[in-house]
Amino acid sequence: MPLPFAPGDDLVFQLESGFGLLRVLGVEERGGETIWHLMAYEDFYPDVESAEAALGRAGEALIVRNPHLALTSYALEKTPVAQLGNRPLTQGETQLVRNKIEQGVDPSNVSVLLTLGLR
Repeated sequence: MPLPFAPGDDLVFQLESGFGLLRVLGVEERGGETIWHLMAYEDFYPDVESAEAALGRAGEALIVRNPHLALTSYALEKTPVAQLGNRPLTQGETQLVRNKIEQGVDPSNVSVLLTLGLR
């Protein structure tokens, strides 16, 4: 079953220490495989409502932990995430994904948490 996310989606994931945020920057089909281009934010929040509130204040510039992660569907499925909403991509975000696709960046098959060094 394909993952139900689209570019611009803001996603939340949970750790023992709180909730983190991801952003879907792009979705690429390559060789019959779906590759997810994500951005990971630095901060963690005590609950989902606080994470949503931070997204509502996105104009205050959320701190980016990793501006680009390329993951297989398998890797993304290994981290339970939920969609919080969708915001239009910026021109910079769109260009970043375009550049990564042109470079043919290799996607990771490891979960988001492990890719970010979190447990």
